Amino acid sequence: MNPQCYTVAMDLGVCQLRNFSISFLSSVLGKESASVRVDKSSSGASVVAIDNKIEQAMDLVKSHLMYAVREEVEVLKEQIKELIERNTQLEQENNLLKNLASPEQMAQFQAQVQTDCSPTSAAQPPVPVGTTQVLPSAQNSSSSA
Repeated sequence: MNPQCYTVAMDLGVCQLRNFSISFLSSVLGKESASVRVDKSSSGASVVAIDNKIEQAMDLVKSHLMYAVREEVEVLKEQIKELIERNTQLEQENNLLKNLASPEQMAQFQAQVQTDCSPTSAAQPPVPVGTTQVLPSAQNSSSSA
């Protein structure tokens, strides 16, 4: 594209952007778009005034977005803080349980963790050490007697 065509395209783009911005600002400000016009006879002062209004509107939008982002950042920081505290608590609980568990219990737990990867074990809840599991059919027959 030669420089002359580029300049014409830029001028057209700026004109279209101004018309769009004027109609946008008019709708935001609640005015009819007919009350704000830019034509070839408009003075440089009116164009500058329109540009200033566009800039003010953009600044307003920017400040609202920044406020919303700051609020969201604060919420996320609080969630991260709570998650870190919960993680620390669970790690301490895990270490305590590891220290209190017997070597047999740890071996059984390790074996259970390895078998939890299989799809059939996901349907059955783990059985605590030293207890027996009562099957549903055994519960029904003993409760009906």
